[in-house]
Amino acid sequence: MRGIPSLITDIRKKVFTEVARMAYSGEGIEAASDLPYKIVPGDRPLHRESIFLERAIAKERVRLAMGLSPLPVDSRHVITEGMDAAAIAEQYYEPPLINIVSYACHACPTNQYKVSNYCQNCLARSCEKVCPKGAISFRNNRSYIDLDKCIRCGKCAKACPYNAIVHLERPCAAACGMDAIGSDEHGRAVINQDKCVSCGQCLVSCPFGAIVDKGQIYQVIQSILKGDKVIAIVAPAFIGQFGKHSTPGKFISAMRMLGFDRVVEVAIGADMCTIEEAEDFLEKVPAEQPYMATSCCPAWHSMIEKLFPTEMRKISMTLTPMVFTARMMKKEDPDCKVVFVGPCAAKKLEAIREDIRSDVDFVLTFEELQGMFEAKEVNFETIEDHDTLNEGTAAGRGFAVAGGVAQAVTDLVHQKHPDMEIHTARAEGLRDCRKLMLMAKAGKYNGYLLEGMACPGGCVAGAGTLLPVDLAAKVVGRYQSEAKTTSPMESPYRDLGEKLEHEE
Repeated sequence: MRGIPSLITDIRKKVFTEVARMAYSGEGIEAASDLPYKIVPGDRPLHRESIFLERAIAKERVRLAMGLSPLPVDSRHVITEGMDAAAIAEQYYEPPLINIVSYACHACPTNQYKVSNYCQNCLARSCEKVCPKGAISFRNNRSYIDLDKCIRCGKCAKACPYNAIVHLERPCAAACGMDAIGSDEHGRAVINQDKCVSCGQCLVSCPFGAIVDKGQIYQVIQSILKGDKVIAIVAPAFIGQFGKHSTPGKFISAMRMLGFDRVVEVAIGADMCTIEEAEDFLEKVPAEQPYMATSCCPAWHSMIEKLFPTEMRKISMTLTPMVFTARMMKKEDPDCKVVFVGPCAAKKLEAIREDIRSDVDFVLTFEELQGMFEAKEVNFETIEDHDTLNEGTAAGRGFAVAGGVAQAVTDLVHQKHPDMEIHTARAEGLRDCRKLMLMAKAGKYNGYLLEGMACPGGCVAGAGTLLPVDLAAKVVGRYQSEAKTTSPMESPYRDLGEKLEHEE
């Protein structure tokens, strides 16, 4: 669904735009009461049975966009409840980050097989013959599956010559590699927060837009209006996300129109990360540990922590590119505010870790930033270029695409040790990441560098992106080819990583 314009993406954009517009206007949180009527205008519903339901859902979306939790539905509450405490520049997220608006959930069918109208009542009755539990019979001249007996093995669907048996699965649950999606007593989806790693793949997979992450748009703008020096550090996946006219130079101009003091590419931090991870690998594998896992993806890191706690020490201790870059900004100007702008929902939770809070003040996704551009009526086609982003190397920019981290580290090791053989294995999507870690734990990847990416395709497929994944990957490839330098060893910051790692 990502990159495909839809009513859901339109609503999300409207919410982010209206929250940003309210923040820039300086009207105060009382104006939030009017936002559901701006997001859902008129007197007729667009897609649900009632305009009142649409506005109730919009109300929760506004609250979540401002970092607040959904309100209880069994008692009376106003949209501004708790906003005075949350709508300040210093406010962090309160977990959970990923939330389901219960009355927006369609209660989609859970994992089951059903017979469609394509059933031909054939004589072979292959579906009935292969069912190991006798769950299939024929009624009214068509196949029928007894769901109480069905074990969902799928043999009937494979055996049907007409492909008349379909597999139904809740899209959010299918997308969740942590099996964190369950059902409440009404059949609506619920998230087991003990399992959730906030990758956001359920969010972009829900066809009803019922799953929403918390945001900090309002708080970022408050910081800007307060007069803080707000620096945007931008993940390399940003390229092309805001349309074909959004060149790096125009992007800098657009960010200044929003009030940002400076724009820095996180590819700089990725270069530092490459150097430190290469050194980490050479030092520890196999002398101190059998393999090493990359550190960049926070959801991959959280997955290992939750499911493979004994393997946590195998993750590289290197800081992530976001933290390297943020820490560099804070070293230059301790009073500045740092906003990470990227594709990832999980980065929002990484940023509120106690050891990271002093480095990263805010996190915005590309989708949220697009709302800010809309609020300020930024037109990339007409604005002028200002400077450009040219300090990150091709290797650092490649972190945005699956395989890019392992490739950068491998290339750097070969640069230093041309004859050294280095093995890598990687996985995209948390289900495959779990399989990778099971194999690693069993000793199948001894001597390897393992790269895990929670989003299939890498960071370009993050929950906060705007482009189709394949197109985003191609654009990043072109952006890599435009880099002035190739290797992290050519970066002007190549010697800074180790110093930043050891600073409190």
